[in-house]
Amino acid sequence: MAVRALIGPEGSSRDLTDDDDLARLYAAPRTPWLRVNMVSTLDGAATGSDGRSGGINDDADHRVFDTLRRLADCIVVGAGTARAEGYRPARAPLVLVSRSGEVPELLRGAEPGRVRLATTVTSPGLAEARDVLGDEHVWVLGTETVDLVALRERLAAQGWRELLSEGGPGLLRDLLAAGVVDELCLTTVPRLLAGTGPRITAGEPVDVRLEPTLLLEHEGTLLGRWRVH
Repeated sequence: MAVRALIGPEGSSRDLTDDDDLARLYAAPRTPWLRVNMVSTLDGAATGSDGRSGGINDDADHRVFDTLRRLADCIVVGAGTARAEGYRPARAPLVLVSRSGEVPELLRGAEPGRVRLATTVTSPGLAEARDVLGDEHVWVLGTETVDLVALRERLAAQGWRELLSEGGPGLLRDLLAAGVVDELCLTTVPRLLAGTGPRITAGEPVDVRLEPTLLLEHEGTLLGRWRVH
């Protein structure tokens, strides 16, 4: 993948045919480190017409997506996003965040421990989730909403140091509001969709400052790392 570095370390403009090169560019500066990986069109759409982020990503985004998953000790994702995107068990354990406690169908048959659930005391699906995943893999972290500060602490307590979240928009907003995000990795694809689809954040307003630390360009697609302040 031939990329041009707009912001980044010297020598990062080259053909990144070696996955190790890309992994070095996306290495976490310290641990624990929580990054969120998202994709958007130029006019802010976070999904295609099919309602999935897979409807807008491209080969460059796939390369970064795969790299971040290889680096991750666990993958944190909203249960609704996992359901809409058709998530299946991955190399790293999946940690679902859900107030309802409903485990997506495609993840119900996962090997024990490959899927965890962070939910609430009042979750209507709590008992069933425990039956499906096992008591020790269902974490009750809050009464009405999931305590995301406690979730980050729980992930670190598992020995997981490189923490990757893949959203969706509501979870990204909540993670930012809780102050637990270290970095946003954002792919911007050169497309315009208009319409009323979701942005990469959704929910009550937040105002978070970010600093670009890496910006790569590949055939019009921008691949960025943004440090959260």
